[in-house]
Amino acid sequence: MHRHHDLCARAVDPLEIAAGLEAHGVTDRTAARFRHRDVFSLAEEMHARFPRDPDDTAPGLPPAPRPPPHPAPALLALLPGLLCAATVVGARLTDGRPRFAVAVAGALFVALALRAALRRGPLAGPYPTSSGTQTWTVWLLAYALLGDGLLGQGLTGGPDGPWSPATAPFLALTLACAPAVWCARLFTALAGRRLGTSRALDDFAASARPLLLGAFTLFLGALLALLALCGALLGAHPAYAGAGALGALLLLARLLTAHGFTHAPAAALATAGATEGLALATVFAARLPGCALLSVPVQTLTDAWGPGAVPALACGTTATALLVHAARTLTRASAHAAPYEPR
Repeated sequence: MHRHHDLCARAVDPLEIAAGLEAHGVTDRTAARFRHRDVFSLAEEMHARFPRDPDDTAPGLPPAPRPPPHPAPALLALLPGLLCAATVVGARLTDGRPRFAVAVAGALFVALALRAALRRGPLAGPYPTSSGTQTWTVWLLAYALLGDGLLGQGLTGGPDGPWSPATAPFLALTLACAPAVWCARLFTALAGRRLGTSRALDDFAASARPLLLGAFTLFLGALLALLALCGALLGAHPAYAGAGALGALLLLARLLTAHGFTHAPAAALATAGATEGLALATVFAARLPGCALLSVPVQTLTDAWGPGAVPALACGTTATALLVHAARTLTRASAHAAPYEPR
């Protein structure tokens, strides 16, 4: 109780203490040393024995209501998609150097808008994102825009000239920033309510898991709808598999990062990005004398499913692994408890 004094002082119920203890590495084995069956039982005793102001523990006193969420971050999430749509329209109405200037300026403004949207609201992490994670994220988005075209050109002996970017899936991904923020806000709010009503760590995990899967499914449905809409409006292939897998990967990575889990998302993004880069490298390296076999795996995959199979496989595999990891970490009470520093 002395070591975790600050946690006990501000906790309004035993589950909040249990979540903080769990976040600090206290396990049921540790609780057994204090003659308790689990962490929650230990937290109940700490909550009961901690001296409090009588006014703070008056029976029937409801907890202080949380302030309503500010709408600015949710509205800010619309900005990347709107700027990307304006860039696509501007590029289609111009030609030559003006088109290039519009594309470069639009890409810069979209990047700044994405950064602003991710630095505020429910997708903002407690710690600054590492430069490696940012680099792999930019690479994955750049591949979604240009990678499939370059891979297709490389497999046919090119590139012989400029190729058309995949504007439809890229536009859908930027527009999906808004539903990603809204789904993350929904999950965080509902999980916070369950944290206040649950009476054991296992009880909270069992109730939080459907919330996570529901928010993830809701986002995927919104992303697929945006892909279909952008493909129809621009008359281009929407790349459901590749763009859908990338959107799922980016959502899970950002959601984990926002709750303080940074290692697994960084590894997943690096793995997906390196896989896509390796696919491109082997296609062009196969042109060297005696290296034709290097492109056989990518050639076989694209012959069967097209160039979009590479990002679908790379991002889909890592997103699946990250979803399993998120189902274990984001359903812990400690993932939603306020951080604290023990004495």
